[in-house]
Amino acid sequence: MEKKTPLYPKHLEAGGKIVPFAGYLLPVQYGTGVIAEHMAVRQKCGLFDVSHMGEVFLTGPDALDNLNRLMTNNFSSMADGQVRYSPMCNQEGGVVDDLIVYRYGPQRYMVVVNAANRDKDVAWMKAHLSGEAVLEDCSDQLCELALQGPLSKAVLTKLCPEDALPKKYYSFVDPVMVGGISCCVSRTGYTGEFGYELYCAADKGPQLWDMLLEAGREEGLIPCGLGARDTLRLEAAMPLYGHEMDDGITPLETGLGWAVKMDHDFTGKAALEQKPVTIARIGLKVTGKGIVREHQDLFLDGEKVGVTTSGTHLPYLGAPYAMALVELKAAQPGLQLEADVRGRRVACQVVPLPFYKRAKA
Repeated sequence: MEKKTPLYPKHLEAGGKIVPFAGYLLPVQYGTGVIAEHMAVRQKCGLFDVSHMGEVFLTGPDALDNLNRLMTNNFSSMADGQVRYSPMCNQEGGVVDDLIVYRYGPQRYMVVVNAANRDKDVAWMKAHLSGEAVLEDCSDQLCELALQGPLSKAVLTKLCPEDALPKKYYSFVDPVMVGGISCCVSRTGYTGEFGYELYCAADKGPQLWDMLLEAGREEGLIPCGLGARDTLRLEAAMPLYGHEMDDGITPLETGLGWAVKMDHDFTGKAALEQKPVTIARIGLKVTGKGIVREHQDLFLDGEKVGVTTSGTHLPYLGAPYAMALVELKAAQPGLQLEADVRGRRVACQVVPLPFYKRAKA
């Protein structure tokens, strides 16, 4: 039976179209529709319920050692208030999950895990803990909102002073009093746009949701669902677990080598050192007629060279695009590939990632 986030009644009030996703009942869109929600985030701002994500706290004298052993990134240089992304691998080098780590102090970290992987991740981490370290799953105690878009700061500063907010991308401040509610506020997101993510006590989530929407009325802030979240992350070429990576795909194969640091020992390191990289994640612009979605075979000169992992029509760019995992020979920008869409070959061109990159202010 699917769970409900603390904001479930708010989604019903706002006319959200509810669907099951990652074990939760969540809005895929509201009456405005996916395109309007997507464009709001690109041009103004949008508000997402991301309370289905999991939050796990790792504490104790050996918390850092455990993080470094569990994950491919190196957290030794992290300062308090910093946020860092990392894959977490199995012994074969496949990705167990990709996570976001918040450093509260040398002995206290918050790890944000993907909703569908929460139980798996917690079990994996607990099974591999050693020394003086404690892992606590606090997911059900927290509500997480994502305020995303170029006008996000204008909205948030109506509820708290600007100097209380995190300044740099991938940094956070905790606590920030947002309209009187104690929050952890981070400069993070999954849209490729300027924005914030806010964590508060679960019972305060509905009040925070209402306050943000009211504060953002003049800026055009609207609630956004899973549909826009997916098109936005795809436009920004952000990988999604279960699509661009999984237990059998390594971070090196899916373009996440920048988050793999070979200067420390971690689970899966030996496998990554020994396994040759033979595939790559690429971007495709669909030049033929049709939309190319996931799980569609790709061909180069009649030979199968890979498969699409995500794909749809991208609203801001106004055209269909896809990401794919292909053999290295098919990964060169400019190459012409064909996707098999229900028995019909659709022309695609390999293009650089990301498809969309916001202009620096």
